[in-house]
Amino acid sequence: MVVSLACLPALTAVLVLALYAPGEERPAAARLDRPAPVRIPPAHRAPRPRIVPRAVWLGTAGRTQPPPRYDDKVVAVFLHHTDSPGGYDCADAPRIIRYLYAGQTGARKWDDIGYNFIVDRCGTIYEGRAGGIDRPVTGAHTQGFNHRTAGIAALGTFTAGATVPRAMTDAIAALAAWKLGLADIDPRGSVRLVSSNSLSRYRAGTTAVLPALAGHTDGFMTNCPGAALVARLPEIREKAARLQGRTGPARTAPARTAPARTAPARTAPARSAPPRPKETS
Repeated sequence: MVVSLACLPALTAVLVLALYAPGEERPAAARLDRPAPVRIPPAHRAPRPRIVPRAVWLGTAGRTQPPPRYDDKVVAVFLHHTDSPGGYDCADAPRIIRYLYAGQTGARKWDDIGYNFIVDRCGTIYEGRAGGIDRPVTGAHTQGFNHRTAGIAALGTFTAGATVPRAMTDAIAALAAWKLGLADIDPRGSVRLVSSNSLSRYRAGTTAVLPALAGHTDGFMTNCPGAALVARLPEIREKAARLQGRTGPARTAPARTAPARTAPARTAPARSAPPRPKETS
């Protein structure tokens, strides 16, 4: 290279040296690709509470079941009670949940426990239905409204006159705040859900405006989650909103451009009716 440069005019030699100088590269052509989209996290995320995995209560009692189904996100939470005895020792909660699982997957022939989460009277949160705590798992808890929702069951019976422990309502609020916060949903507001089953309070295909943090009775003809727990729902919604850092007015479902075809609400029967787990639409 040195010999070759000696035969060139001075200016040409300088240019060639510049091209081959160590550490120097020719400028790359400008990229015309579109910039990658920036993902902005929801503005009102709440911390995820401690959740006991289902392996703790299920143990070796699990049955063979089909793969879980998923929705795109969770925009509402339905609150239930398990309609089981309420004076239990909290150390027995895993055994009681296992008993509920056995009843639903045995005599009722469900593919899994219907609730996404169960909360005991001491405020311990348990993972229910399989599929992943952080994922929008389609449950079998509110007939007609299992899609884009999560079911939280209070372990016990909370009909009129029952005591609802503070630890339980605080845990429900924390769980709902976290789960709804993933989609930036205000627990005090309302959302639009499409009924998938005419046995719910709304005919199949009807768009219903329901509370983002609702009781089972809001979507299905039942007394669940019990009058005592329903009475605590406003308080639970407010606490969940505070955990999301919300201080302004509630955010509700936007107005529709066309009226929804809404069926009149029906009278609830004397006792709760179980949701049907094989609903797929």
